[in-house]
Amino acid sequence: MSQSGFTMATATGQTVSINEAASTTYLNGANPASVSAITTGESVLALGTVNGTTIAATQVVVQPAGTGGSAASTAAGVVPFLQGAPSTSKQVGQIPANYSEGSGTIVSGTAADNATQAALAAYPGGVVDRVVQLSNGEYEVHNIGVNWPHHVFVTQDFKVVGAN
Repeated sequence: MSQSGFTMATATGQTVSINEAASTTYLNGANPASVSAITTGESVLALGTVNGTTIAATQVVVQPAGTGGSAASTAAGVVPFLQGAPSTSKQVGQIPANYSEGSGTIVSGTAADNATQAALAAYPGGVVDRVVQLSNGEYEVHNIGVNWPHHVFVTQDFKVVGAN
């Protein structure tokens, strides 16, 4: 930790530098927090602009201890990722009726950050490589690095409604 940021290790062991700014926002789970919520050993999600192994953080989310994700997502039936444990492909929740893989428009910025945060809170352990806005305005968060889910569906108000 320093006055301008911190370093963290990813799930694959890569060291990443997180640069914070005065505009960086902080959450402890789903609750607003301050920079003091970040302590050594905490699991965090950093959202922002990536340059190599540095992230210029727009938002940092501290995962509540012992929840495996946010309290809201745990209550909704989070399916945790267990590295090396194969899982079967399945579908849960609501998948948009007109969804077809590969459709939609790739989005970035705040909308992509918020959709990513919602998806990873509900299904921790993956890596999001893109967020696509579908024709109905909802988002499909493309989750890689996990056996399941590969697609997480998020509403316009950033609530996870389904996955496959």
